[in-house]
Amino acid sequence: MTSRGRGPGLGGLRGFISAPPEPDEPCVVGAEQLQQLHCHHLPHPHLHLHRLADCVGGASELAFLKEPSDVIAVRDRPLLLDCQVEGEGPITVTWRRNGVAVETGARAAVLGNGTLLIRNVSKRRERSETDAGEYECAAQNRYGMLISRKARVLLASLPKFLSHPQSVAVGEGGVARLTCQVNGIPEANITWEKDRRPLSTEDPRYTLLPNGVLQITAVRQTDGGSFRCVASNIANTRFSHEAQLTVTGAGSRTYREPVILSGPQNLTINVHQTAILECIATGNPRPIVSWSRLDGRSIGVEGIQVLGTGNLMISDATLQHSGIYVCSANRPGSRSRRTALGRLVVQAPPDFVQWPQSVSRPPGGSAVFSCMASGVPEPHLIWLKNGKLLTPGGNVKLTNGNTTLAITRIAPDDEAIYQCIAENSAGTNQASARLAISQGPELPEAPAGLRATPLSASSLQLTWDQPSEPGTQTIIGYVLHIRRLGEPDSAELQEAVSKTTFSHQLDKLEPGTTYAVYLKAYSALGGSQQSSTVTATTKGGVPSSPSFFTRVLNQTAMQVSWELPAKPGSLEGFRLEYRGVSNPEVQGRETFPAHINTHTISHLEPAAVYEIQLVAFNGNGDGPTDRRLVSLAEGGAPDAAGPSCDCERSDGSTSALLVGVHSGVACVLCCLLLLLLGYRRSLFCRKDASWETPPTSSDVRGLKGHAPESLELSQRCGPGPPPVTVAVERDWPVQPGTSTG
Repeated sequence: MTSRGRGPGLGGLRGFISAPPEPDEPCVVGAEQLQQLHCHHLPHPHLHLHRLADCVGGASELAFLKEPSDVIAVRDRPLLLDCQVEGEGPITVTWRRNGVAVETGARAAVLGNGTLLIRNVSKRRERSETDAGEYECAAQNRYGMLISRKARVLLASLPKFLSHPQSVAVGEGGVARLTCQVNGIPEANITWEKDRRPLSTEDPRYTLLPNGVLQITAVRQTDGGSFRCVASNIANTRFSHEAQLTVTGAGSRTYREPVILSGPQNLTINVHQTAILECIATGNPRPIVSWSRLDGRSIGVEGIQVLGTGNLMISDATLQHSGIYVCSANRPGSRSRRTALGRLVVQAPPDFVQWPQSVSRPPGGSAVFSCMASGVPEPHLIWLKNGKLLTPGGNVKLTNGNTTLAITRIAPDDEAIYQCIAENSAGTNQASARLAISQGPELPEAPAGLRATPLSASSLQLTWDQPSEPGTQTIIGYVLHIRRLGEPDSAELQEAVSKTTFSHQLDKLEPGTTYAVYLKAYSALGGSQQSSTVTATTKGGVPSSPSFFTRVLNQTAMQVSWELPAKPGSLEGFRLEYRGVSNPEVQGRETFPAHINTHTISHLEPAAVYEIQLVAFNGNGDGPTDRRLVSLAEGGAPDAAGPSCDCERSDGSTSALLVGVHSGVACVLCCLLLLLLGYRRSLFCRKDASWETPPTSSDVRGLKGHAPESLELSQRCGPGPPPVTVAVERDWPVQPGTSTG
């Protein structure tokens, strides 16, 4: 069974379709094919063994004929939301608003055909209670639950004007533009009054745009007066403030460049709606308004209309109408023009390109549901199981951007109705399919007594019990499922085994690695439940010592963390032990699986010292032990997670070592400083030289045109240490008449 729906604006009727699964889905694996697979790794992660009848979609168990649509409700009036379902009865229909069940009683009732009746739509402002929101109907029978698309219920309203028309003075023969803005639900119908009388639209010089714009071209003296907007919808009628249009004397006949008074605005609409792009221009002579697309594509003529002197109206918009539109105001007989741009975005609600198909599978089998939807913007896909959000995990996986739902190792809890929900900003759509579990006494029982024994560093020996005589007659073979411990199910390998074999050797395995193995028996009608899962480790060594760290939380608790192995299956788990140093009776021992890497030890003796020991193990034994000493004396301070030592003896040796290192570094620095000072002295000092006065130009020339900006006035070169000075050199000013060459 497959139920499909459409988003808003695409019709309210829904249907259902039953069809076989995708052509590439395997249906039957016979005894001959199973024997050919004997002792070979299967390239596909799952072996499909289905009945031929399972390749045909089942009958329709539950489907929507009509789903609720978006609607605008009027306060204090009744409201009906449609929901018609067909399927095997009895069928129960309930309703939710914003995810919460709608209470039936005096205010609301569910009619016999599933329609929701709200007798008196209300909005209590004082308690912020309203009947507006997102509604969905849920239909349920013995096969599962189905959820309709979400329908938005809005309350009709007409708030105050966001903007009022402004008074304007226009020269005779010019262009006048008046505008007002109001956001109504539903969109308000805006008309205009002049001098408190309805404005006649028979004059072609008057253009009224639905968004509240009034354009008057070739203005005359008789056009002057008082103008106001009248906005009305099913909720209310409102009048704007009045604006005065004043027509001045005849416009100047001098040349004026084209000017666009108002160009197109960015606009987002849904398919099949109408787009109006405004463009009004003035100039002398009167400019000619034309339209084009920035990408050079033709605008076309179907559904295209020009309003007034240059406004573009696109009726029944399609996705092809999306683009950037260019309004050009050209001076007649010249290339002088002005342009304005506006982007039109046309959205489309989701529509399914591929929808899931109902299937019937035996216990332990696999099922794949595919769902693909198109729309603008690109739809987001989610899945529901019996009306609840499906969370992947265990034997349920979502891949390829949620377009593929795979269920492996099917169990009774997996039998349900699965829904693919496609959502974008233009609307929602849903498609559904049912997974049925085929039951029958002819299916083989789950194999029993599975055991695994390591043979070498690359092989394991597997054995299991021979089934009873009646059970062996229907079995066509066994399939072993193998994966490294810690790896996901998607990394699983399978090996097919003959029905007359009750032991098998797994080869080409990795040394010192732990594997998880289970077994399933297959008949021509399907597979059994899986056997119990066993783990075994190939020979080849024990795990290496794990690095671990400790952190003191307080004076009675600490946290121990360690690194997990980079390669799954390299170990089976960790064993953490601790004991008090001063009180060995206080001790503990914990064992953790291979995916756990942290543990908190609490209720310890306050401010005591503990020895921590961590060891990794696998089927070959324990790895090397790593120990740490942790002191809880300073609660909350992390310990130096180094090896244990005699702290009293280490104090003296460490201090002596530090003193020795510091003394050596000091000696090296002193030597470098003496060498540097001696070098500077030989470079800058002259024997018996002393400057008592500033240097002359000849002195400067003796220094090749450069001199220090500041020097020590009494610079001695005797045996005593010279003073340390900082010299910043710069070009010395050249005296007039001197040469620097």
